[in-house]
Amino acid sequence: MSAVVAMSVLGGCSSGGGGDEKKKAAEKKLGDKGTACVLPVHFTLATSWKAEAITQAMVDRMGPLGHQGPLTPACEADAKPAGHIGFLTVWSGTKGAAAPGSSPRALMKTFVAAKNFESNVKFREVKAGGLRATEARYTVTDLAAGVVRPERALAVMTKRGGVVIHLGGLNADEHKAMLPAFELAKKSLGLTS
Repeated sequence: MSAVVAMSVLGGCSSGGGGDEKKKAAEKKLGDKGTACVLPVHFTLATSWKAEAITQAMVDRMGPLGHQGPLTPACEADAKPAGHIGFLTVWSGTKGAAAPGSSPRALMKTFVAAKNFESNVKFREVKAGGLRATEARYTVTDLAAGVVRPERALAVMTKRGGVVIHLGGLNADEHKAMLPAFELAKKSLGLTS
């Protein structure tokens, strides 16, 4: 199922637009009920990207790759239909640094530290939609492929636990080409009801 969703008004926000407001309020974002993935957050998915929910059975089959720190993958958006090789993955959890009440920075530090062969890590506090978030930029050395590639991740806390949105990519060129999708997710991020 295609997970192309349109931008909508963040909960509680309004922008003078008359009839447009009603239309925007009815549009769904990835993460809302009725979309490919039901999540604690929602965001606009870039055009042509295809999202798929990751079930607990799928996580179990992944073995060690099904966990990064206290988080497990909940949703994966594939860039292939948009002509790129990479994924935007939403990770979530409720324990440790992902427990409700923890900070986005603590969650992000734990997430990145659980990555193998990461380096050049830079953290910064940002606003994602209207949410307080921590963004990380870092590189990962893929020993099997013999490449060093950049990665980007964004951590937020919700009443239902921590969420990290992660952008990888086959290589630096693919990562750069997919950054607009990451920025769109960040800009349109909000909490689901």
